[in-house]
Amino acid sequence: MDSLSRDRQIIRDLISRYAEHRVAVGEVEVEVIFDEANDHYELMHTGWVGIRRIHGPVLHIDIRGGKIWIQHDGTEDGVAEELVEAGIPRDRIVLAFRHPSRRPLTDYATS
Repeated sequence: MDSLSRDRQIIRDLISRYAEHRVAVGEVEVEVIFDEANDHYELMHTGWVGIRRIHGPVLHIDIRGGKIWIQHDGTEDGVAEELVEAGIPRDRIVLAFRHPSRRPLTDYATS
């Protein structure tokens, strides 16, 4: 399996695991979006909790230029370390939700 295929599989597996967790309150659906043609991978919540509309990403990860870009991470502990544990080196993971000026302060890639 080539590197890109392996990265895609790791991301799909990660998002699929998080998709198994259902929201405990309200009528909220879990949506998994895998767009391999453009290398966009998302986990969304949509629905209602009482009169409050729920619609937004839990996770949004892209593959760009051979690196894994975590665009949004709404998990409790963060998924970057899970990606490292799955075999993706830190220097190939970009915490895109951090301002570019702050990325050098992390143990991950800056871009």
